[in-house]
Amino acid sequence: MSPQPTPFEEGAFLPGGHNTDPPLPPNDPTIGTKLNHSMLRIRDPQRSLHFYITLMGMRTVFTMNTGPFTMYYLGFPSSAEDRADLSAWAAKVSDPVNLTQTLGLLELFHIHGTEKPVDEGGVEMANGNAPPNLGFGHLGFTVPDVGATVERLRAEGVKVVKELGVTTRESIPLSEWEEKRGVGVGEIHPNYKVFFDQIAYVADPDGYIIEILPQNWQKEIDKKFGSEISIGDTIAEKA
Repeated sequence: MSPQPTPFEEGAFLPGGHNTDPPLPPNDPTIGTKLNHSMLRIRDPQRSLHFYITLMGMRTVFTMNTGPFTMYYLGFPSSAEDRADLSAWAAKVSDPVNLTQTLGLLELFHIHGTEKPVDEGGVEMANGNAPPNLGFGHLGFTVPDVGATVERLRAEGVKVVKELGVTTRESIPLSEWEEKRGVGVGEIHPNYKVFFDQIAYVADPDGYIIEILPQNWQKEIDKKFGSEISIGDTIAEKA
């Protein structure tokens, strides 16, 4: 008999899972480790920088042309003081002492020549969500107003991959290609749909999926479903 794919009850929101993680004592060698940045390969720096800087609000921490490729490190200036003097903010964050302590950075990685048409030696980027080349899923950005953000991006020509309120298998995305192989079969549980209802997806210039989430998730759930439902509730029991 093959093992079950998950030990968790369907539809249950479980902080800590089953709380079976090993203890984390003060002398653990992983203390101080942080998730510092993510890296995406890009084809066209002009298009990608327009998306992440102009449309998403990030700003340049530093750039470096290494010869074969150029790196663009981006981040979010978090204070009014930082936003008022972007050059000072970039100098502060890019200092090696601060750079590795700063969370939420994005590295755009442009290998020179990939911007050319494919028939001239350029390279198409795989976004990790198109079968059979599955892997990377998405980057998640929290925003004050998901609906307003989606409409602003749509007006700028950005492709909307998943609209607010859509909770289908296809919008996860889960494909027929996977289902035919017995992978990811079944319907989405109503409890998760309450979360997923409040999320939108857009595509960046290379087709990577960008998840747009509300910064006040409970407020958005209250607006649509009423305050009797809270994060972690079993929605089926409330119905």
